[in-house]
Amino acid sequence: MFDRAEKKVSELGQSVAVAKKEDAKLLERASFAEQDMQNGLQRLIKSGSEIRKLANSVYKIERQAEDLMVGLRQVLGREAIKLKSEVGFMADTAKQQRITL
Repeated sequence: MFDRAEKKVSELGQSVAVAKKEDAKLLERASFAEQDMQNGLQRLIKSGSEIRKLANSVYKIERQAEDLMVGLRQVLGREAIKLKSEVGFMADTAKQQRITL
């Protein structure tokens, strides 16, 4: 009876040791996952900031194109018509890019 109890205590001790090792592994994995999540969040925040800056830059380009169009409307001639067309196309492209952002 005593031998059986010693054997059970030994088995229980081994089970506890295995559980401790598994616990340590799980804690380590959780720590790595948390670090990955924090790094991902920082990258996401940085990307969002870059997108906002890019959208502002594109908006400024649109405004400059509109100002240029106002000036070109006062100029007569074939070359002015061609430039108006090019500027209009560029302004539309910039607007589409800003909307996409």
